[in-house]
Amino acid sequence: MPELAEVARIVHFIRKHLVGKTLANVQTQNDDIVYGKAGTSAAEFQKAMQGKKIIGAGQQGKYFWITMCSPPHAVMHFGMAGWLKIKNADTYYYRTTKEEDKEWPPKYWKFLLETDEDPKTEAAFVDFRRLARIRLVDCPADDIRKYSPLKENGPDPLADKDVFTEDWLLENLRSKKVPVKAWLLDQANISGIGNWMGDEILYHAKIHPEQYSNTLSDAQIKQLYSSINYVCTTSVDVLADSDQFPEDWLFKHRWSKGKKNQPAVLPNGNKIVFLTVGGRTSAVVPAVQKKTGPVAKDIADEDVGKDEDANGTSAGGKRKRGTVKKEDDSEDDETTGPKRAASRKGKTGGAKSAIKEEETDPSHAESTGRRRSTRNRK
Repeated sequence: MPELAEVARIVHFIRKHLVGKTLANVQTQNDDIVYGKAGTSAAEFQKAMQGKKIIGAGQQGKYFWITMCSPPHAVMHFGMAGWLKIKNADTYYYRTTKEEDKEWPPKYWKFLLETDEDPKTEAAFVDFRRLARIRLVDCPADDIRKYSPLKENGPDPLADKDVFTEDWLLENLRSKKVPVKAWLLDQANISGIGNWMGDEILYHAKIHPEQYSNTLSDAQIKQLYSSINYVCTTSVDVLADSDQFPEDWLFKHRWSKGKKNQPAVLPNGNKIVFLTVGGRTSAVVPAVQKKTGPVAKDIADEDVGKDEDANGTSAGGKRKRGTVKKEDDSEDDETTGPKRAASRKGKTGGAKSAIKEEETDPSHAESTGRRRSTRNRK
């Protein structure tokens, strides 16, 4: 799933290629899930955007918006595998060798935009899993964040420096008793942090993801605050291009788990293990991330993840597939997903629970053979 850094990438390209231009042609495809579950329709979206001038774009965590010369405005999130493509621009969300993925208009498009200039700019919102959401928000452009769904989400660690302070973080962590990784993933707490960013932050903070949030020391919270700022700022500055991530990042080495002759270890030999926290697979370095307080459960670090890695891949290198996620739960990850995922796990248990955990892992967008821009490349 696109996280804060990936969404910042597409906002950058919207500003570069679309802002200041008028939409001469808008086409939509009816989708009662992508549009309907967000409270609008493809026809309404087309009518609202047709002939309008784009005057801006912005972001709050995993959500982004396009502001028009007059209301309503488009507010969107990408779900698990959505993206916005701009013809002849390298916005890529994944790299692929499939020729059909290079065609225009692209497969699985939900809307197509064409500007009135010559040559025209063309953009397409695509989503083959139909977990993205496209909605219209009828309000002044400067007030978008005061309306649903943005007002229900927590502060963006980069956009909301006045709110996201060390004192704010301490107060919020201490007010809840949940695994710290689950707290980070809950968009009602803080916007934009997903699975890989949460793991990277906790690795640099030297905090075990299962430790309860209200048991962290002042020093740990101070370090966590610093790590959130460091990981978010660094990844956004390079527009989520993993080739430019620092070589000592966990991200650079976590994806080899489950591949033959490629053990999940850091260059210094520290082992990377995998466990499930808040319904998501987490990469952990036990040599660095010690349990310094009560945790949600005890897991033998040496045994975790031997059979399956964070990408749903068995030790033999074959991908395991779960059942398709129910559409009614498609927006869980955008708000309080970890809580609900944990709740579902407790109710189902056993094999069903394992399948649910696998479904909520964003790495399953890889099952189509596509690769995210923030995957470690050869």
